[in-house]
Amino acid sequence: MKQLTLKAPFKVSGKGLHSGLQIEAVFNPAPENTGYKFRRIDLDGEPMIDAIAENVVDTRRGTVIANRKGDIVSTIEHAMAALYAAGVDNCIIDVNGPELPILDGSAIEYVNKLEEVGLEEQNADKDFFIIKEKTQFRDEETGSTLTIYPDDGFSVECMVEYNSAILPNQFAVLDDLADFKQEVAKARTFVFVREIEQLVQANLIKGGDLDNAIVIYDEKIPQERIDHICEVMNVPRIEVDQLGYINPTPLEWDNEPARHKVMDVIGDLALIGRPLRGRVVAIRPGHTVNNKFTRLVRKEVKHTEIQAPLYNPNIPPIIDINGIRALLPHRYPFLLIDKVIELDNKHIVAVKNVTVNEPFFQGHFPEEPVMPGVLQVEAMAQAAGVLVLNFLDEPERYSTYFLKIDNVKFRQKVVPGTTLVMNVFLTTEIRRGCAIVKGYSFAGEKIVCEAEFMAQIIKNK
Repeated sequence: MKQLTLKAPFKVSGKGLHSGLQIEAVFNPAPENTGYKFRRIDLDGEPMIDAIAENVVDTRRGTVIANRKGDIVSTIEHAMAALYAAGVDNCIIDVNGPELPILDGSAIEYVNKLEEVGLEEQNADKDFFIIKEKTQFRDEETGSTLTIYPDDGFSVECMVEYNSAILPNQFAVLDDLADFKQEVAKARTFVFVREIEQLVQANLIKGGDLDNAIVIYDEKIPQERIDHICEVMNVPRIEVDQLGYINPTPLEWDNEPARHKVMDVIGDLALIGRPLRGRVVAIRPGHTVNNKFTRLVRKEVKHTEIQAPLYNPNIPPIIDINGIRALLPHRYPFLLIDKVIELDNKHIVAVKNVTVNEPFFQGHFPEEPVMPGVLQVEAMAQAAGVLVLNFLDEPERYSTYFLKIDNVKFRQKVVPGTTLVMNVFLTTEIRRGCAIVKGYSFAGEKIVCEAEFMAQIIKNK
């Protein structure tokens, strides 16, 4: 899958939820591998702020990011969720204030604008981070827990629980990002009436009103206090005589608050910086615990140079040993790949089962058998040969030869019983019969060998 950006810019405008300012944000196409970046065009020098987990500086009632100089952008989670759900990898957002507009408190306007302008495929491949084992973060103080499990795609389950007669607990799930618009995008942010005074005292929600948030009235408050809240928020006076939701617009779904929490989880996880493959289960999530969890996963992402390919020995190979023999001239004892499990026009994943019966173990070394490093590189080169020859007419009439080997590293020993999984890919287009290739060999999840090499494709005489 290729990276995606916008085909054209789009603009949104409206009140900032916390600042109350009239704000305009323009979402622009961006080059490959840019990620999500915000540009404060109202400040000198138009500083950039990377939308990544470690740049989050505040999580009260929203996600706030900042650069090293302290320039901030807040309330970014709804836009991030919309971009992530649409599959957008690269986008630069120009904003003329300290936060994004709250709009109607949901992500639906972002989703509609994205559909209007469309997306453009770029040349670089998407760089998925595949969850291979359970990862969990639990906040002992609040009891909030986020867990991510291995899965073929990306999905979110969310359970919310409040000490409230109106909103005691709710559950929502998004099994497929393709359903984001129908199942999640219209879910609005929400607030309890009893919280509003504290938020106002904290200099927040200056732009809040009944049109951009679900307001939950779950415990009786004297009308005088309600009048005071309306006055400080500069909204029309309302009279409330029974508990419940006091918005003029009815709920989109009975569990709209839980669906909004699904949106928040997606928006906060977008700050990992790479698309994920995994299933997220969130219990009592909030921006604070979301960010702690996102930082945990991002730390793992940053420490992982490249992930080992997924290898399921129960799945039939794309090319078996007979197919490999038809493409390569190598034979015993020098045929060093057993099967191919992934293949496209730029990369290949091949498998070599290293057994004690390999002839080189007789002399390397009799008392401590170790696969020679040069043969590990040769195995990756043979995988590269299958990659380039597979797409030629009459591949049996061609052979590949080393021209150069660079930056070879051996990380650990390869011994009998190891299953080598080799991920080999072209780093440039094939030009004048020459292919420049990068290869990694893995034993389990660990890199055991890596190398860059150039090979020439020559027609046999």
